[in-house]
Amino acid sequence: MGNCGTREESAVVSNAQVQQLHMLSSLAAAAAAAKNDGSEKRHSRNRSVSHLMSDPSTPRNTNIVEEESRKNSLLYTHVIAFTLFELETITKSFRSDYILGEGGFGIVYKGYIDENVRVGLKSLPVAVKVLNKEGLQGHREWLTEVNFLGQLRHPNLVKLMGYCCEDDHRLLVYEFMFRGSLENHLFRKATVPLSWATRMMIALGAAKGLAFLHNAERPVIYRDFKTSNILLDSDYTAKLSDFGLAKAGPQGDETHVSTRVMGTYGYAAPEYVMTGHLTARSDVYSFGVVLLELLTGRRSVDKTRPSKEQSLVDWARPKLNDKRKLLQIIDPRLENQYSPRAAQKACSLACYCLSQNPKARPLMSDVVETLEPLQSSSSCRSVAQVSSSSSLTSALTGDYRMMHHRFANNVVGTGVGVACRSPNPSCSPGGPAACRVR
Repeated sequence: MGNCGTREESAVVSNAQVQQLHMLSSLAAAAAAAKNDGSEKRHSRNRSVSHLMSDPSTPRNTNIVEEESRKNSLLYTHVIAFTLFELETITKSFRSDYILGEGGFGIVYKGYIDENVRVGLKSLPVAVKVLNKEGLQGHREWLTEVNFLGQLRHPNLVKLMGYCCEDDHRLLVYEFMFRGSLENHLFRKATVPLSWATRMMIALGAAKGLAFLHNAERPVIYRDFKTSNILLDSDYTAKLSDFGLAKAGPQGDETHVSTRVMGTYGYAAPEYVMTGHLTARSDVYSFGVVLLELLTGRRSVDKTRPSKEQSLVDWARPKLNDKRKLLQIIDPRLENQYSPRAAQKACSLACYCLSQNPKARPLMSDVVETLEPLQSSSSCRSVAQVSSSSSLTSALTGDYRMMHHRFANNVVGTGVGVACRSPNPSCSPGGPAACRVR
């Protein structure tokens, strides 16, 4: 893993290389110990954490910190093998008030690396994820994250700064994302609602991250795309995190990867849940669910709502291609922030992504192309700018036809025996279940 930090392709590290990771960690520990012996007189016992960031009570201009962090993050081009002592130090022995959150892998702590931790390190806030030894995930998921994030670099993937593999301890160190998860911004009542423009920007960023994975030399299937795994930096750039469930995609003549069903209820594609057959189109379905959450402001599954509204997909899908009901599902907090045409395009895209037939779903590259025009200021105009019912109907119908034509290019022929043009299809007899305006 010593040279894996800058490669753009997705080579997969086998379990046989676990010993190499152990060796790297041991060498790093020895090197760090040697440096510590020479610098002990220069640094205090508590040399680990810069109080500029890691002490919540210390005031500092947030914008300056964020700008410095952004610049310094670019200097880290290789994954670092940290020692357990170093990570204990920067989190103050994993103190409870340094906790950022907790997931299936374990607890995530904030920390700060700089030259006080190891000579040569540039100042940077980080997030340290500690494997819960009694949790649902384990060494395999830890190794998967090191494999993929250690070798993949993209503006919409969270950056893996380093790892620790000592004895039975497994830790991961990421760049710190100042605004936390999309889930918190969408669903926490105390937060200011995200604007329409910000939601579309986040959707595009997340789509670009998935498209990058799917188009890698060997495609990577993310398998756990959801709002809690989309992190936001200071300017709301979306970055995919938590690659513990990611899988290398099919190769050659393979149409899918067979695997035990993993993921999150409410986001997993129905054909994957039923068969265990995993394709890139499984991620597309999950993206459709998240796009629906962005549009509606509702959770994918919400047991507090009436029974018919608890499943977001079941409740919203019939309305996505009905011009009379389409605007009724948009988050009411977004009133007057978008044009009906922009809302229709986004809803139509969600409809295609959520198709029951996987081959009727668009490629993520198509999703990116569809979302890019929605980033312009003209797409965020007030609903009042389209006042005529007939003009609205005409606009919606035209956009549906255009989108259907674009996505239909991935499928050739009609009726039984349809063949997919996609390089990585999950084909089955029958044509695409298109979304049409009623």
